[in-house]
Amino acid sequence: MEKGIQTAKVDEKQLNQTLKIWNKLQPGTKLVAIDEKNITQNRIYTTRTYNPFEHEIDRFRVLSTAIWVNEKPYQLTISTNVEEADETLIAIAFVTVFFFFLLVIGFVFLNKRISKKSWKPFYKTLDQLKNFDLSKDQHIQFEQSDIEEFEELNQELTTLIKKNATTFNQQKRFIENASHELQTPLSVLKTKMDVLLQNNTLSEQEASTIEAINSSLSRISRINKNLLLLAKIENHQFAEEMPVNIKQTLAENIELLDDYFQSKGIHVQMNVEHYSVKCNPTLLEVLFNNLATNVIRHGNKNDILRINLTGNKLTFSNTGAASLSADNLFIRFGISSSETTNSGLGLAISKEICDRYNWTLSYQFNDHLHAFSIEF
Repeated sequence: MEKGIQTAKVDEKQLNQTLKIWNKLQPGTKLVAIDEKNITQNRIYTTRTYNPFEHEIDRFRVLSTAIWVNEKPYQLTISTNVEEADETLIAIAFVTVFFFFLLVIGFVFLNKRISKKSWKPFYKTLDQLKNFDLSKDQHIQFEQSDIEEFEELNQELTTLIKKNATTFNQQKRFIENASHELQTPLSVLKTKMDVLLQNNTLSEQEASTIEAINSSLSRISRINKNLLLLAKIENHQFAEEMPVNIKQTLAENIELLDDYFQSKGIHVQMNVEHYSVKCNPTLLEVLFNNLATNVIRHGNKNDILRINLTGNKLTFSNTGAASLSADNLFIRFGISSSETTNSGLGLAISKEICDRYNWTLSYQFNDHLHAFSIEF
């Protein structure tokens, strides 16, 4: 400003007129003549002054300095509104933060969409694996993927499933063939033993030996059938399911076993209402048959078999002198009592059937009473 005024080369009268107009029209700048005695050093300070534009008191940053015009000193004062600068900084900060969060949210949303699209083939493969059942001889076909890793995974899974399906079918055929081939000579041997027992020329010792052999053959034949049944259950070969009435199924089983109950003097007391479960009818019959014949084989003569259904809990109970070994009760070939030579496959099959349908099979012995319970 000092250089500009001096370059203009105006006289003192024009300068004074110009300054009067300047000081009125430019509120942020003021230039007035001063005495040489009042010249001070340059100062920069902050003050609070009324702002005629905002009609409020604002903070101003002020520069005060002396300049020389036409060899006379003048006091120059320049002020700048600091509040506007702070408000501008706050506005800039707010806009910056706003767009930062907007970008973050946009990146998160975009990342989720990209991730969902990228992982879609994987989840499709996972759903197919969840619905795949090896025992149903299903063929699984995975969708092709543009992602190299997922495509490689699908190829390896396809190969693995084919190998397992082949192994499963081979094992199933082997079990069926082996059981069938074993059952045939066992049946022949048992028939011949029965023929020998009808021979009147046999001594008492020979007849006793043949009877023991015949009993062992019957036991082997029963074990072979039970093992085949266990294998079929584990291989999910009883896939058919339908609503089955428990009361009706129990009545049919008890009727079929009536002669065995009468031969041992066992009476049956049934307190069962109509209740249906969804399962394979054959497996339910096997389950009830095993629990009922368990009483026939190991129960006392003239005993009572009580069958009660309370809510969803079915209980088979009969009297007994001592508790069975709970650790070995549902184990294959486990010995649950010292008073029996039974292999224990019946209860193992019962446990396998219950596990298949997520039923709970339990055993308790209270007040000389054996109780096998099934919670559907």
